[in-house]
Amino acid sequence: MSKVVFTIQYEVNSAKRNDYLQVIKELKTLLVVDGLESYNVYELKGKENHFHEFYRFASEEAYEAFDDDQNERINILISKLNDMTSGTKYSTLHELQLS
Repeated sequence: MSKVVFTIQYEVNSAKRNDYLQVIKELKTLLVVDGLESYNVYELKGKENHFHEFYRFASEEAYEAFDDDQNERINILISKLNDMTSGTKYSTLHELQLS
């Protein structure tokens, strides 16, 4: 069973930075679902307002079930994030099993 990392990269308008940080803070408190091992957000060094979100899932099954487990408030917050961001890129990484 390989782990999955899902990443989202984007830029936030500088005028919306404080709103963005509030949304991310609330989202982090709500993202407690089975199979999601961690959720972290990083800002790209040297590029203010360029962020990367990292979701680490225990398995492919947990990753696939993630959308099904979300409550209404999480969906609202994700919608707000989508309105604040531009240049969004998504990546899904599967851990190699090297045994």
